[in-house]
Amino acid sequence: MAESTILEDLKTGKLTKICRYFKMKKIYNLKVKTAEYLVKDLIDPDTVVQTDESPTYTNFEDFIDVHIKEISNSNEGKFNLIWAHTVISSLKSDLRKYRMVSERKLQNYMNEYCYKLNRRYFGERLFDRLVNVSIQPYWQSSG
Repeated sequence: MAESTILEDLKTGKLTKICRYFKMKKIYNLKVKTAEYLVKDLIDPDTVVQTDESPTYTNFEDFIDVHIKEISNSNEGKFNLIWAHTVISSLKSDLRKYRMVSERKLQNYMNEYCYKLNRRYFGERLFDRLVNVSIQPYWQSSG
């Protein structure tokens, strides 16, 4: 899941997106029930969600305020979903640096990656955030 903001260049009028925060959750299948469970638990009901037109995301209107479906290979889909695609590709290449990634600890690797990605915006609050994260249980059991 990615939070992004649309920015407009005042000189050229060109629109770009800047990524803000990411959250990743390991799932075992792409069934509708799995996606509904994630949306109910992890996303605020007042959120605007943009997804591709996968049949997995058909019933999101029941759980969130606005659900926008786009074809991911269209120009609008590429613009709106670019950060999700970029981060997934980057995570895959980041995982290649480890010799062996066990499926049991995959959620931990994703948590570490998201933390590193999200901390870019912490600035002066980096130490405070590090203390907050260190007191919470970091390693999760994933199976």
